[in-house]
Amino acid sequence: MTLPPGQRAIDGFPRFGTHLHHPPPPVPAHPVIEVAGALTRPFTLTLTDLAQLPRVEVKADFHCVAGWSATDLRWEGIPFALFYRTRIEPLLAPGISISHVVFEGLDGFQSIALIEDVLADDVLIADRLDGQPLTSDHGAPIRLVSPGQYGFVNTKHLCRIEFHTSQPVDPDKWSPLAAHRRARVRQEERHRYLSGRVVRPIYHALIGPIRRMSARGSTERTE
Repeated sequence: MTLPPGQRAIDGFPRFGTHLHHPPPPVPAHPVIEVAGALTRPFTLTLTDLAQLPRVEVKADFHCVAGWSATDLRWEGIPFALFYRTRIEPLLAPGISISHVVFEGLDGFQSIALIEDVLADDVLIADRLDGQPLTSDHGAPIRLVSPGQYGFVNTKHLCRIEFHTSQPVDPDKWSPLAAHRRARVRQEERHRYLSGRVVRPIYHALIGPIRRMSARGSTERTE
């Protein structure tokens, strides 16, 4: 399949993210996901709970907003839409309509997504990549995978999901690289205020440094 506008296929799948200069967070002995927000009752989701839900495999490319794409990845996990309809909708009070979802990782990173985007058929709460459990570099123990959106939506080391009835507080509000609110790859929604074509050269310039930092970090962790 043809890559989306402005993307370049690369070999491998480098570690990425705003915390690239830090080591990945340690995996807890007993990982959980806190589920909260506009629910009648917040709850905690364990790996055992996730194992009770039907699993699927999704073959998809991963697209970094910097302009590189890792192709033909095989993700395994729980369809987010199934999780939402079976575990979240029963906890919504009458008349409550969810508009946004906040995903938070153990590294402190947060992404905000519109509910209609993360209810796409290929969005997963994933725990395996290419037949193996997730490594620390790629979001262990659990992560969000939303192939139709740039990587910054795909929160790694997932530890909290919040459901909101309106736009939540946006940590990117004043950032010069303010992320697009939807981040749809096929529409090249990279930046909130500038067109994808305008910011392509800026993001492409980051590809080399990201790969070098990723390679250096991998070497340090194996020494």
